[in-house]
Amino acid sequence: MRKPILLLCSLIIVLTVDAQIKAMVGGTLIDGYGGEPILNSVIIIDGEKIKSVGKIGELPIPAGAEIISTEGMTVMPGLWDMHVHLMINGHADYAYWDKKYPPLLQKVIMPASAEQLLMAGVTSARDLGGPLNESIAVRDAINRGEIPGATMYVSGPFLQHRPYPGTEAFRWGIYGEKDAREKVQKLAKAGVDCIKLIDQDEMTKEEVFAIVDEAHKNKLKVVAHAHRPNEIRIALAAGADNFEHTGLSSAPEYPADIIQALQERTAQMNKGPLFWTPTVQGLYNYEEMRDNPEMLDDPSWHRGLPDSVVNDIRQSLAKPGELPYFQLTPIRKPTLVTKFKQLQKTGVVLLIGTDSGIPMAFHSQTTWNELDIWTRVMGMDAVQVIKAASYWPSVMMGVDGKVGTVSPGKQADIIAVKGNVLKHIALLQNVDIVVKKGKRYK
Repeated sequence: MRKPILLLCSLIIVLTVDAQIKAMVGGTLIDGYGGEPILNSVIIIDGEKIKSVGKIGELPIPAGAEIISTEGMTVMPGLWDMHVHLMINGHADYAYWDKKYPPLLQKVIMPASAEQLLMAGVTSARDLGGPLNESIAVRDAINRGEIPGATMYVSGPFLQHRPYPGTEAFRWGIYGEKDAREKVQKLAKAGVDCIKLIDQDEMTKEEVFAIVDEAHKNKLKVVAHAHRPNEIRIALAAGADNFEHTGLSSAPEYPADIIQALQERTAQMNKGPLFWTPTVQGLYNYEEMRDNPEMLDDPSWHRGLPDSVVNDIRQSLAKPGELPYFQLTPIRKPTLVTKFKQLQKTGVVLLIGTDSGIPMAFHSQTTWNELDIWTRVMGMDAVQVIKAASYWPSVMMGVDGKVGTVSPGKQADIIAVKGNVLKHIALLQNVDIVVKKGKRYK
């Protein structure tokens, strides 16, 4: 058993420091690399960064440090969610939402989404598909410390064959190879963090290849939808870096040629990992949410939203069993386990992402649900699931040198949860401590 912190004071070596030093002391640390947890851990934080990591009795705790007790807790890197939509908050009617709420996106809705993620222990997230100026503005306001929220990595608008009516602000159509390159250049100049590609099977080969090529010239990775086999085939041939989704087709499994192509791609180690974000929680949890609708009104997703918006969302979900968005889910859900395991065998690197913001998928709840399904249903080891929500996302976004693990020199993005997360990963639905860039938010 771990010894109480108070009995170990004699082991603490006194150093002189200023008030910016924090020490998280006593918990079981999962550092994000996938190795054995560290019992009785000590994490010294200096300003925004982790200064040192060790164990009680071995690593000195500086005098004057703010002590954050993590006794009886699991301590781990702040979670990443690699597929969120800040501009939507679970409302069931996209057309209605897209028409009514654009004036509130930058100042109210997107900041509320980002803060809900942070309070759920998600310290970094990737927003895939949103209006360009608003996405950049919210990301930058968070980075400047003006508003609280997960550190955001944004794609700006979807690039697709043609935007759906009424969505032109956040879905850009592609009209030829030249237009494809110009739109990627415009996004790159605006400062996006990645490019989001959707419905690429409806584009010409030249358009898809131009998007990927231009993105890579601008040092941006391409994240491509994988709803349909031909979407995968063309984006894989073009060199996309990351695929999204698993179960939106009712086909029982991926075609053999796609599995072979994925295996051939992952064998090319000089190209680096090929990433895939399955986003299974929305499909897998639908029936439970439908049959237990009281789960839909957890107050956590109200945070930051005016009562009028909360009531609007609530009313749209009054009859969850009748939502058109989910009517094919009972057919698609049985395919998830097979497809997930097929992907595992190809050697792709799986990333935690949730599609949060879609109907009934709230930013405050979806991430832990995704981790829960990966362990409880898909049979993955909990340590590796946490690595898919910390280390690997930072690698994909090219920021693993500064964030993604609890290790010296990294940004102090750390969460803690009472209990043993490796045994009961659903404990993550109630994160007790959230530290981001060395500042404690919860």
